[in-house]
Amino acid sequence: MIDYCESQPRQSQSLAFQQACNDIHHLKARPTDEEMLELYALYKQGIQDPPFAVAARPGPFDFLGKAKINAWEKIVDEGVTAEQAQETYAVLVHSLKVKYGFDLQ
Repeated sequence: MIDYCESQPRQSQSLAFQQACNDIHHLKARPTDEEMLELYALYKQGIQDPPFAVAARPGPFDFLGKAKINAWEKIVDEGVTAEQAQETYAVLVHSLKVKYGFDLQ
């Protein structure tokens, strides 16, 4: 469903964040576009790989890429740290599991 979560956990990632990255793949329905953008932004800020300042920018006709980078930039401009982003991501995934259902199988 969501293809940006890494399969290999990093030491700087909280256990709740790592679990949320696994759980997001097992929602019974796809989140809204707005929820997907929020997930993307929180995930990218949470892993800091690459940091926002050096992340590649989308081309002029890559509208999805622009939406993603704008969502991430909003999180950066709000001063959200990597740790805060990971925590917020885990909370958001939990709320999406309740909203859309969750099936580990």
